Amino acid sequence: MRKKRIVVAMSGGVDSSTAACLLLNQGYDVIGVSMRLFSPEKISDSGCCGVQGIDDAKSVAQKIGIPFYALDYEKEFEKKVISYFCKEYENGRTPNPCVVCNEEMKFGILLKKAESLGADYIATGHYARIGYDKSNKRYFLKKGKDKSKDQSYFLFSLSQEQLSRTLFPLGNYTKNEIRQLAKKFGLRIHDKPASQEICFVEDANYREFIRTRINANKTKPGIIVDTKGNIMGKHKGIAFYTIGQREGIGSYGKPFYVVAIDSGKNKIVIGEKDEVFSDSLIAEDINWIDPIRAGIGVRVKAKIRYQHSEADAVVSHLNNNRVKVRFAKPQRAITPGQAVVFYKGDKVIGGGWIA
Repeated sequence: MRKKRIVVAMSGGVDSSTAACLLLNQGYDVIGVSMRLFSPEKISDSGCCGVQGIDDAKSVAQKIGIPFYALDYEKEFEKKVISYFCKEYENGRTPNPCVVCNEEMKFGILLKKAESLGADYIATGHYARIGYDKSNKRYFLKKGKDKSKDQSYFLFSLSQEQLSRTLFPLGNYTKNEIRQLAKKFGLRIHDKPASQEICFVEDANYREFIRTRINANKTKPGIIVDTKGNIMGKHKGIAFYTIGQREGIGSYGKPFYVVAIDSGKNKIVIGEKDEVFSDSLIAEDINWIDPIRAGIGVRVKAKIRYQHSEADAVVSHLNNNRVKVRFAKPQRAITPGQAVVFYKGDKVIGGGWIA
């Protein structure tokens, strides 16, 4: 009987490397693949798609004796992720490139490549879990065991087809357990630091990254007004601001924060601390992983950004695959362009993009 073949997306970090080791030990036919997403001269070696990451992944593959391929997807990444990233800032929104990269690159382009290699599944080093519910014949997505490292938020947009072809070997482990396993497997990268949040932006300086990549009109100075319309000062370009931001808006004798961004009028609206909070949002392009639980007025725990705590909310359906989310308590800095993800216990029931 043929072994199940799995393509593991290997970044050169401890998580994906250990995932490959675990699957190999479980008897799978494992192939390691690194995706070159950004030109080597344009990115630091610390990034998950940098030169050092690919070299580390190749070294791990050689050590454990699996085939390894480094595939060049720079053009696709530029088109599907970087262009989106810049366009969102240009439109006064705050992007979430990790969600889009997962959807388009790892579980889109790489999954198709895996099929061409005769693979049954792809696997990644995400801290999340996938299961199958026989009663409704659907795959479900759950948080990882390690709640401090859970990455289910970034995976809400995966389809049933993508979930059915994906394995998350680390889902039932903690990060500390994975580092211990990596050391046990003899991987020299067992104590390698985690990669930065946005792998293609040097030193997390997104402003410098997008400065030469977006419409020059979006980097032109404009007016800053308060919530009553009073002109307060000038901003440096709407692309350089996000909701909740305090830095770079001037000093007014007391703290002010960005509460709205008007792309059409090149205008930033600022308010006091309590004006940064809101009790509702509209989300679009909703993906329901568990539509059985997605009824009218469904009560959920909603998460409006990765580092944000879940909050009690009620989700109501609107037209055109949109929903209104009303929170039991006002939430700080609800930001257009970010994802809102809905949970029932450990299960992700769906999510969408804050409009």
